[in-house]
Amino acid sequence: MASGTKSPRTPGGPPSTARAVVNTVRGALGNLVEWYDVYVYTVFAAYLETQFFGDEEPNAGIYTMAIFAVTFVMRPVGSWFFGRFADRHGRRPALVFSISLMAASSLVIAVTPTRESIGAAAVVILVLCRLLQGFATGGEYGTSATYMSEAATPGRRGFFSSFQYVTLVGGHVLAQLMLLLQQSLLTDAQIEAWGWRVAFAFGAVSAVVVLWLRTAMDESLPELDEGTARRSGSLVELVTAYPRQLALCFLVTMGGTIAFYTYSVTGPSIVKGAYADAGMTATWINFAALVLLMLIQPLGGLLSDKVGRKPLLVAFGIGGVLWTYAFITLLPQVTSPLGSFAMLAGTYVLLTGYTSINAIVKAELFPAHVRALGVGLGYALANSAFGGTAPLVYEAAKSREATGAFAIYVTVAIAASLVVYVFFLKNKAPTALDAEQGLSTGSREAARV
Repeated sequence: MASGTKSPRTPGGPPSTARAVVNTVRGALGNLVEWYDVYVYTVFAAYLETQFFGDEEPNAGIYTMAIFAVTFVMRPVGSWFFGRFADRHGRRPALVFSISLMAASSLVIAVTPTRESIGAAAVVILVLCRLLQGFATGGEYGTSATYMSEAATPGRRGFFSSFQYVTLVGGHVLAQLMLLLQQSLLTDAQIEAWGWRVAFAFGAVSAVVVLWLRTAMDESLPELDEGTARRSGSLVELVTAYPRQLALCFLVTMGGTIAFYTYSVTGPSIVKGAYADAGMTATWINFAALVLLMLIQPLGGLLSDKVGRKPLLVAFGIGGVLWTYAFITLLPQVTSPLGSFAMLAGTYVLLTGYTSINAIVKAELFPAHVRALGVGLGYALANSAFGGTAPLVYEAAKSREATGAFAIYVTVAIAASLVVYVFFLKNKAPTALDAEQGLSTGSREAARV
């Protein structure tokens, strides 16, 4: 472990509940701001289309989502760089570095001239900034998932690690709230002209505040013996010594990430289209549903601490296979705000079986010296291939009146992960975190108060 860092636990022992709470809050706030910067792009996408592609471009919507999708190309690169860095030098400095990159990128987007001023160069700058944000996000997920899992008390790992998705979804909620406030105070023309800039600038300023908080975080990387420390963050060792764990991380993520982006990004986009002429109705529906998704994450984490992680994943997988086609094909036809909210809310409850525990499930697969790299890379590869591309694939399918085919594609991906949940995961089996800190699920007595 890097010299000069602080540890939230006594050597070889579990962290105290008080330190776990403090460090979870600090880590979660950084996660919140980083994911706000990710989702503010999709929330304000309709306004970005005209500013960067012009009113005359018929494929502006597809191009805008393509920029969102292309940023996922950088996530595996970011996960490798930051995962290696975090496993060698500590989780805290990696988290500080990633949020610094995110803040700088958001600030540049906020001040970038539009297509009308500098032509195609505006799109080039936007793409470069989003690629840098994708690089930073690739490091954020794996490192924060690792940090929150390691900083949690053993009997409450599911609960504490669930706050990663509380704040991940919270970033989306905050972006929706920003749009809601602007729609309440500004005209559409004002939002299109400069309101979207305020949204990106807010993310940059917030990141600076969180940067200060993260510098005071405890370090969660445990002390490693000299031989193990030399192998920390090694991609070669990860691939050769832990291929099964890396494959499991990818396959566990595959169905979950495509469901997440389909339900929580494409779903709200569908609702916006259904209420395009109904003022702020769609924004309120999406905001309320996302708040629900955010608030129920700890409930899923708590439940997993009682019954294990596998039952929640299996429930999500079965529900996703049975429900996704109906969700994609029926949601555009719903014209009642209460009905639209009910469809989103019910789908988000189903999704919580994955989102609330996915961080801890992956973190428990790897030993400390390759954990951030393994979690980050396995997630980023699946996220790039299936999750981040889902909104783009949906837009392309919609333009060809083939949304049913898109729904089948998502269902097949979830079904493939369901097979992994059922046949390749064991419930309440000893994990690498247990070996490092003590017993986990079902062992609340192991935690120190």
